[in-house]
Amino acid sequence: MQIELCSVGGYSEIGANMTALRVDDEVIIFDMGFNIPEIIRLQEEETSKTELSRKQLIQENAVPNDEVIKHWRKKVKAIVLGHCHLDHIGAIPYLAPSYDCPIFGTPYTIEVLKATIRDDKLHIKNTLQPLSANSKVKISKNLTLEFIHVTHSTPHAVIIAIHTKEGTILYGNDFKLDNTPTLGKAPNYRRLQELGDKGVLALIVDALYSGEHIKTPSEAVAKHLLEDVLINTDSKGKLIIVTTFASQIARIKSTIEFGKKLNREVVILGRSMSKYISAAENIKLVNFSKDATIVRFAGQVKSKLREIQKNPGKYLVICTGNQGEPRAILSRMAAGSLPYKFQEGDHVIFSCKTIPAPINIANREVIESKLRSKRIRLFKDIHASGHLAREDHRDLILMTKPKHIIPVQGDAKILMPLAELAAEMGYKLGDTVHIMRDGEFLILKE
Repeated sequence: MQIELCSVGGYSEIGANMTALRVDDEVIIFDMGFNIPEIIRLQEEETSKTELSRKQLIQENAVPNDEVIKHWRKKVKAIVLGHCHLDHIGAIPYLAPSYDCPIFGTPYTIEVLKATIRDDKLHIKNTLQPLSANSKVKISKNLTLEFIHVTHSTPHAVIIAIHTKEGTILYGNDFKLDNTPTLGKAPNYRRLQELGDKGVLALIVDALYSGEHIKTPSEAVAKHLLEDVLINTDSKGKLIIVTTFASQIARIKSTIEFGKKLNREVVILGRSMSKYISAAENIKLVNFSKDATIVRFAGQVKSKLREIQKNPGKYLVICTGNQGEPRAILSRMAAGSLPYKFQEGDHVIFSCKTIPAPINIANREVIESKLRSKRIRLFKDIHASGHLAREDHRDLILMTKPKHIIPVQGDAKILMPLAELAAEMGYKLGDTVHIMRDGEFLILKE
């Protein structure tokens, strides 16, 4: 049996995640994501991604270049998704139709994917198959897929396990080990330990913050930070805006709870927020509609902001724009293109971290400068990351005991700290720990 890996995308940049695994004559694809900075660039140039062909999107570096595995195309048995973020699923409508296979994801991931395809007025022929965390399905005679529950900054994140006769391959790209999550359960450590005892051939793992010598704080810490700013800071008569990722359902849940404590009407603005919340409500994960006003369409957003302007102290707004994206609600409010005029002392809370890509850093500087010029109160980094840090990686490696470690989610500078940690733990660079770049192939030896 020969097992070979192709690092299609996500090994030379943050995003555009896509990895292909060949086991003899069968192939499994993990993730198909957007390169988010390039998608933002296209939007700023007023180029619609839906108007571009698959080939053009590859040329624009907006999606992974899956031409590197075109000789594997007929061998692909499944596309498997670890969670719903667009840098992991965004390219599905553009690349997946080239593969005659089903797409597997957790119920929330599949629900978000359906909404994304519907919103962009696209269609794919691949069947979408939900698989719950801590469940298995046989892909073929020789391959079994298993989802192992972990935590992340969005619901229903999993480590993907592919079981073969030669051992198990684990794909964990974007997750954390949160022992006190505010939505859902703690990770399934017992199963990870069991797999480590049985024999893990390879661990393909998110290395984004492997250079930070900490254990990533729990979402419960982020909730406490948010509570301190919202409940213990005087905001009488002032508008409160909390901006976070639309898929950060646990953070939105905490914000709604504190908004109710403040006796404010909680208003959630924008299509993106509405999409991710609707997906969570469709599978009965939350019921935000009971406690918040969700405003989806542009005309309704403008009307609601005019209403808010009359009595800002009555409202708490949750919206997108945390990365300074020019078309997001907060960015348009800051630019004056939406009908709310900031008052001195209004509160804007960035419940997020800036994604470390040049376009995000530049956009955040622009929006923060505009907001400061309006003399608002700015609260930044009210957040806990959704990614493993160095000491989480150490724990994961000790639990799973993989023969090979393949870092993913960044360029060599981001991937190397995890390789260095692995070397500390007895692995050897180029032999049992592998730094790959986009489009490379690696045969995994026993």
